[in-house]
Amino acid sequence: MIELAKISELNEILRLTDACRIAMENNGIYQWTTDYPSRKAFLNDLDRNELFTLKNQQTIIGCIVISTYMDTEYSPVSWLTPNGLNYYIHRLAVHPNFQGKGFAQRLMDFGEDFAKKNKALSIRLDTFSQNKRNQKFYEQRGYKRLQDIFFHQQSPYPFHCYELVL
Repeated sequence: MIELAKISELNEILRLTDACRIAMENNGIYQWTTDYPSRKAFLNDLDRNELFTLKNQQTIIGCIVISTYMDTEYSPVSWLTPNGLNYYIHRLAVHPNFQGKGFAQRLMDFGEDFAKKNKALSIRLDTFSQNKRNQKFYEQRGYKRLQDIFFHQQSPYPFHCYELVL
């Protein structure tokens, strides 16, 4: 079941994203750090009602942020649709013990359906240039790769921006 996250679930969500960080690092992907995703970022997501969790029984096994807020790093990108009613996907995570079982697809299906129901023009996101698995994941879903942006506090490598026109 996918539902809005609760403040009481924040520590469990942070343990989930930390497990994802460690699994990525074990595969040579330094996309997330001990500082990102942060408690502060998730608190902001919670305040805006943009953080959703996926549960297996009562355990949180995944999360996704579905936001209408455009980060300033996205400003220089030549998007396929005009800025306006666009949704941004952030902090998509599935616990390593549950990866490869279609849960990320379910979270993205939910995000895309959510955006369509809310009459969005498109969905925009970024993914780490060194994470080839994520790039393939989004491209197979029909997302078009656009320009690169940088989050220097996370990595010297770029992040690829993607957009799916709805």
